[in-house]
Amino acid sequence: MGALGELEALQTCLLQRIAAVELSLQTQSFRVSSGCVADGETTEARLSAILRARGVDDFAFKRVPADYYDRPIEVRRDILGAPSVEHLCKSIVLVNTQALASITDCSDRNNSKYYVVVIQVILDEAITKLKPDFFWLGGGEVDLKLRIRTSQFISAVNPFVVNCSS
Repeated sequence: MGALGELEALQTCLLQRIAAVELSLQTQSFRVSSGCVADGETTEARLSAILRARGVDDFAFKRVPADYYDRPIEVRRDILGAPSVEHLCKSIVLVNTQALASITDCSDRNNSKYYVVVIQVILDEAITKLKPDFFWLGGGEVDLKLRIRTSQFISAVNPFVVNCSS
C-alpha cells in the first residue's frame, strides 16, 4: 500500500471513530463500538449494530441504482422486491433547532435533538397493518434502502404513529 493508500485508510479510520463518538453522544440506548472496523465500517454495519442492539433481527439492506428516484413508483417497488407500493416509505431526519444546548440525544422522545419522520408513500398509520409485516425506508445513504419488520421497528423505536393524511 502506497502513502496515498495509507493516508486514505487513516482518514477512513478517523471518520469511523468520529461517527461512533457522535452516535454514542446521541443516545445511550444506541451504543456501538468506537473502535475501527477492518478497513472501513459501512453505513450498513453501523445501522445493523444499532438495530441488533435494540432487539431487531429481521431486516435487510439493498443498494438501488443511482436513477432510482427518476423511475416510476411501480419500478421502485420491483427493484426492492416489495409486495406493493404501500410498503415503500420516505424518511427524513429533522434536527430540533429549538432544543436547549443541553439536549444532545434522543433519550426523551418528547424533547429530542433529532427526529426521523417516516411517511408511507401511499398511506400513513396503515403501515402498521401491512401484510407482510415489513416496509422499506432510507438506509442512511441515497442509494441504500432498509427493509425492516414493522412490529420490530415499532418495538425498538417506539415511534409516534399518526394519521397525517386526513
